[in-house]
Amino acid sequence: MKIVVIGGTGLIGSQVVRTLAGQGHEAVAASPRSGVNTITGEGLKEVLQGAQVVVDVSNSPSFADDDVLAFFRTATGNLVEAAKAAGVRHYVALSVVGSDRLPEAGYLRAKVVQEDLVEQSGIPFSLVRATQFFEFVGGIADSATQGGTVRLPPAGVQPIAAADVAAVVARTAAGEPLGGMAEIAGPEVFGMDEWVRAGLAFRGDPRAVVTDDEARYFGAKPGKDGLLPGPGARVAETRFEDWLRAG
Repeated sequence: MKIVVIGGTGLIGSQVVRTLAGQGHEAVAASPRSGVNTITGEGLKEVLQGAQVVVDVSNSPSFADDDVLAFFRTATGNLVEAAKAAGVRHYVALSVVGSDRLPEAGYLRAKVVQEDLVEQSGIPFSLVRATQFFEFVGGIADSATQGGTVRLPPAGVQPIAAADVAAVVARTAAGEPLGGMAEIAGPEVFGMDEWVRAGLAFRGDPRAVVTDDEARYFGAKPGKDGLLPGPGARVAETRFEDWLRAG
C-alpha cells in the first residue's frame, strides 16, 4: 500500500516510515522539508495521489494555547479535505491519553479538536492515544522548573518509549480501520515526580523534584488518574530503566 506519513521526519514519524517500508509498503515521509505543508495545503494533493492510508503524527511548532489550537484545527481540516479528494481509505491520527478529561489544558483541548475532525470526516479512521513518551522527561522537567526546583502536580503517569508508540502506529496503519480509539502505555505506573526524578538522576541532573498541589501540566491539574489509560489499553514492554540504560 501507499501510506503517507504526515510528520514523517519527526521522532515518531521517521520510525513509522522505516517500519512500514521494511514491511514492503510504499511509505512516504511528508513534512514541510519535503514540500508538504498542512497549514498552507502546499503539496498535499500531490503527495496523497494514489495513497490508501494517511498517518498524521505531526505536531505544532508552538505549544501556546491559541497557536496549538490553530495548528491542529487548520492542519487537520486541510488534511481531511485532501484525503477525501484523494480517496484515502484509512486515516490514522496519533493523540494523547487523557485529552478528553482535561479540557483546561490548551494542548489537550486542541488534540480533542483534531480527533473530532477526523471522526467527522467520513473517512474510515483509527485514533491512537499514547501516554507521555520517555523521550519527553527532560522537557517536562524544564517546563516545570522554578528557581532550580522542578515542581510537578500529584499525578500518575504510565510513560512509554517512542519506539513502542511508532510500532503500534505502523501496525494500525497497515491494518483495518478501528473506527474508534485505542490507548497505548508503558508497563509501569509512576508518580510524575518519581518518574522525572529518576530521569534526572540517571543523567546527573542536580535539580530537586517536588510534588506541588498547585503545579499544572499544560495548564491543567490532572489529578491522580487524569493522565493514566483506561481498562483495555495496550501495554508495551519497554521499561523506563531499560530505556535509560539503552540510550
